Amino acid sequence: MIKSNTSISQVKEIIAKMNLRNVEVVVNLGRNKYAKFTGVLSGVYPALFTVKPFDKDYRGKTSYSYSEYLCGKVKLKETEDGKI
Repeated sequence: MIKSNTSISQVKEIIAKMNLRNVEVVVNLGRNKYAKFTGVLSGVYPALFTVKPFDKDYRGKTSYSYSEYLCGKVKLKETEDGKI
């Protein structure tokens, strides 16, 4: 197992800075499968964060824990659109 240089508290700070901004989300579903969508980082909570997709028909998971981000299962990238 590779030890990460960042902690959960640092991940919370990074994600809190992206709150209410447009983001691109890439989720690793396992076995070389990925789900990719864009949306708004709509909520930052003590144990998880939520993303509201722009596509109304998106049926995937939209709430993620900070450990999923830390481990690389979920990747967030702020889009150029910036704040809503």
